[in-house]
Amino acid sequence: MERNYEVLNDGDGGLVKMWTRGVPVEDAALRQLRNTASLPFVFRWVAAMPDVHFGMGATIGSVVPTVGAIIPAAVGVDIGCGMMASRTTLTASDLPDGLSGLRSAIEAAVPHGRTHGGRRGDRGAWGELPEAVATAWAQLEPEFAQITEAHPKIGRSNNAHHLGTLGTGNHFIELCLDEEQRVWIMLHSGSRGAGNRIGSHFIALAKREMERWFIRLPDANLAYLAEGSRYFWDYFKAVRWAQEFARTNRELMMAATVEALRTTELPDFETDIDAVNCHHNYVDTEMHYGERVFVTRKGAVRAGEGELGIIPGSMGAKSFIVRGRGERESFMSCSHGAGRAMSRTEARRRFTVEDHAAATEGIECRKDADVLDETPAAYKPIDAVMAAQADLVDVVHTLRQVVCVKG
Repeated sequence: MERNYEVLNDGDGGLVKMWTRGVPVEDAALRQLRNTASLPFVFRWVAAMPDVHFGMGATIGSVVPTVGAIIPAAVGVDIGCGMMASRTTLTASDLPDGLSGLRSAIEAAVPHGRTHGGRRGDRGAWGELPEAVATAWAQLEPEFAQITEAHPKIGRSNNAHHLGTLGTGNHFIELCLDEEQRVWIMLHSGSRGAGNRIGSHFIALAKREMERWFIRLPDANLAYLAEGSRYFWDYFKAVRWAQEFARTNRELMMAATVEALRTTELPDFETDIDAVNCHHNYVDTEMHYGERVFVTRKGAVRAGEGELGIIPGSMGAKSFIVRGRGERESFMSCSHGAGRAMSRTEARRRFTVEDHAAATEGIECRKDADVLDETPAAYKPIDAVMAAQADLVDVVHTLRQVVCVKG
């Protein structure tokens, strides 16, 4: 039977299986993948998804299974970043002719973006916590206090006031229509300032451990924490907490978006139909090939047999609700999106506001110079990405956005 992946093997014991047929992969990403796969604690091989591209610390779009160690930079600093989608009982015919009011209602309900350098007055954080956010933080705070007692630097983060907020970059809230013209709410965000501080802190500690034990690596960002070592379980506990923060963050934003839409001219509606909430930057313990391993998905979604996931396109491209096929050789994973085709700097250099406006015609969204790094052409073609992973997932719903809120 013909395999659906390509193999990258440099002869030094590092093996990468790549679901990238028909999708370009830059040389810098290939070097990162080789470096990661060469580590002695990698279990069997590294799996590269079709949206794979160079990232800070580790390759985005990679699945790194390990035994006895975790690489904090492979998890990254946006710990638990992921997607949530929920179908409503609304249809396209229920939407008003002009969609700007819907976008404004969402923007007013969910803090987004970043101002004042993230300090007091930042529009992307809460001033006073809403009741729902305060209640959710009360559930998260006791374990956070335990984490920060051992690692006080983590406490000096924007934590409670980032809960239920969107952030910047590629984070978004969208209204979409599926193939039957039903309205979905879809959003993308992670663990915000608290997760960033946890990730940054333990990446630095891992690098210090490498220096302490005179361990030389092909890339300093592959610094790892060995199971049983001083910081390993502190990190694992903190990263699991950040993943719960991220999941709660998405749930709060979804609830706030639903309530905001209820204040508009839309008819009464229900939601939470076919709801999906999945991480794509995280680490967890899983069983693969009969062994317990740590699986780090850096820009990848778990796609176990029958499991639902979300693969978004860019601001102007369709997105997908998918069902996993449980492919063992990808460690039951699929891509987390289209994947960048170029850096943010290159996108801002190459495209104009006019280009962006044309690419997002018919979508109620920002069309200014500050979002050029997110313009559709900065990403790989989503159809090619989906074709390359046809053996990993089945498409359940195809969505196209009509409203997009960006930070």
